Amino acid sequence: MLNLNNISVGNFVRIQDLSATGMLRERMLALGLTRGAKVEVIRKGPSGDPTVYNIRGAMIALRSEEASLIHVNEC
Repeated sequence: MLNLNNISVGNFVRIQDLSATGMLRERMLALGLTRGAKVEVIRKGPSGDPTVYNIRGAMIALRSEEASLIHVNEC
């Protein structure tokens, strides 16, 4: 299984699981990061962090440490 922070720009993946706990997990779920959601990697920041993702039509920026807690499968 891959982590979202390891996916290259332009690729699509589906969320399998979240390792985040507590308030961070609640925030991710509220943003639509649920099992089966399709995610597109849009672009990386100038220094490689944060990365912008298209999740259910919304552009979401996540830091690498946050994205590493999201387990995905390639589409």
